[in-house]
Amino acid sequence: MPKKIAVIGAGASGLTAVKCCLEQDMEPVCYERSGHIGGLWYFNDECLKGQASVSRSTIINSSKEMMSYSDFPAPKEYPIFMHNTHVLNYFHLYAEYFGVKNYIHFNTEVLMVSKADTFEQTGQWKVDVRNRKTGITETNVFDGVLVCSGHHADKNLPSFHGMKSFRGRTLHSQDYKGTTGYEDKRVLVIGLGNSGGDAAVELSRVASRVFLSTRSGAWVFSRVSESGKPSDMLFSSRFFTKLQNTLPMSFVTWALRRQLNQKMDHDMYAIRPNFQPGQQHPLCNDDLPNRLASGSVKLKTDVKRITENGVEFVDGTFEDDIDVIVLATGYIFGFPFIDKSVFEVENNKLNLFKYMFLPEIEMQTMAVIGCVQPIGSTIPIAEMQSRLACRVIKGEVTLPSREQMLADIRKKEVIMSHRYVKSQRHTIQVDYGPFMDEIAELNGCKPDTKALLFSDFKLWSSVVFGPCTPYQYRLMGPNKWDGARDAILSQWDRTVYPLGTRPLPITEEAPRSKAWLYVIYLAIIGYLFRCYLFG
Repeated sequence: MPKKIAVIGAGASGLTAVKCCLEQDMEPVCYERSGHIGGLWYFNDECLKGQASVSRSTIINSSKEMMSYSDFPAPKEYPIFMHNTHVLNYFHLYAEYFGVKNYIHFNTEVLMVSKADTFEQTGQWKVDVRNRKTGITETNVFDGVLVCSGHHADKNLPSFHGMKSFRGRTLHSQDYKGTTGYEDKRVLVIGLGNSGGDAAVELSRVASRVFLSTRSGAWVFSRVSESGKPSDMLFSSRFFTKLQNTLPMSFVTWALRRQLNQKMDHDMYAIRPNFQPGQQHPLCNDDLPNRLASGSVKLKTDVKRITENGVEFVDGTFEDDIDVIVLATGYIFGFPFIDKSVFEVENNKLNLFKYMFLPEIEMQTMAVIGCVQPIGSTIPIAEMQSRLACRVIKGEVTLPSREQMLADIRKKEVIMSHRYVKSQRHTIQVDYGPFMDEIAELNGCKPDTKALLFSDFKLWSSVVFGPCTPYQYRLMGPNKWDGARDAILSQWDRTVYPLGTRPLPITEEAPRSKAWLYVIYLAIIGYLFRCYLFG
């Protein structure tokens, strides 16, 4: 009989987890507490407690090629950076194409996951669920559990001196859905992460004044880079990653600072933090420099105290007549439905191998999926984790020993503590490409660039020097996809396709000599070519 797997959640992680179960001839049963798929990406005017939702205007920070599932590219007609409605439509296309929806039980909440009485012998789990419409509860036993509930869960609500006396409206960024009702208001946004930056920029178009409070400042990255190309596609290649790891860190940091300051001088705009680029999760916002320059958003220091209708900041300045305070202060995540004797999250820290597996459990039949904060897209990582988890549960992949898993966890903690400023948000950080390779190596689907060099030079050059799109992980190994090669070679065509909305007049440009650039480029290629051949 096929193994029966409980999948908790039908968002971006849960959908691919169900599909990966089907790939391995296992029987998934997906429990989704709401009445729809999409999780975070389903816009809803109201949020369920513990379930975040995008605002009406949210656009994904990753380009469509970098956030696609590995064997299902986003339609070429979709924009490079998709609005949340496009993202949700993409999920529906994926779910329908692979028959995922047939396995989802909507309006069904997981109450408790605990070890079955026979766990030591079978690795089975007992899952208690409740139908949110009928109130009927039931208990089922599963051969494995994939936890896909995400990490944008409970609001992190700070307490400021005098906050209870404030007469205006206070809300968390999770509850911010759009600009309606904020017209001509004086708004304070607290927190300069992606949610805070997006809210401040959007509100500045209708509010009379928007203040943006930050404790530390931030380095501001852009979705769009040179020639209008998506930044993540330009700087995610294996070549670029190798180059970063080869060059001195001081040089890499200098180059990144220089690039970011060309877009916006961070000192001139008083937004520069006291740490280097790369030491904090990136703030991605193409519009913030313009809104700061136009005075529509005014940057402020950290909040000292809140009065009945105003706010005093730590630099001694005061802003009066504040109507609304938006707390863009992040999230506290956990898994309250998992028996605490099995697993518990403390201070947003996951004591999990590859942020997935419990080292203390001998029978590896449970995995957490998609609970990472990548420099890149979470969606392909969730898929890669699901692919590995299914093969582990099925017994086709054996994980390292408990001691080796714990050593890997500690190593990641040390690296993270040295790289990032200390913060509750910097506990599950990963770099997209290297982390994908880590999991792919365990699963046996990491692309062999040396083999490609001698068998398919055109594909090799795209894999090494082109963007590290998810399709690379379907070229070889288990569950490889025949369309992976074509998807890689046509990824830039799909990227630019939606931009070609009008014919252009023919122009002639005088050629410009760039011989010196080609000499440098060829020298770097030669060096890295040697690295790939000889390690």
